[in-house]
Amino acid sequence: MNTKALSNRLEQFGIFMLTFFFSIVAFAQEKTDAPDLNVDVTTTKTTTTEEWFTNPLYWVVGALLLIILVAVIARGNKRD
Repeated sequence: MNTKALSNRLEQFGIFMLTFFFSIVAFAQEKTDAPDLNVDVTTTKTTTTEEWFTNPLYWVVGALLLIILVAVIARGNKRD
């Protein structure tokens, strides 16, 4: 068997396997029985506090200050 025929067979096998697994996924999503309409809902109210380091505004301001500081230090003193 030459390489062209072998690669053609592998390509056909790969396409077959893809269609097989896609059909399994499609059938797995079907629901045949009636949905359960008796739903119990419980709600709880929680209060959370936000830490300063979770706010993206602080990260942006800190990054800008760091970039400015590095630029000032890298520039150095250019006295004549």
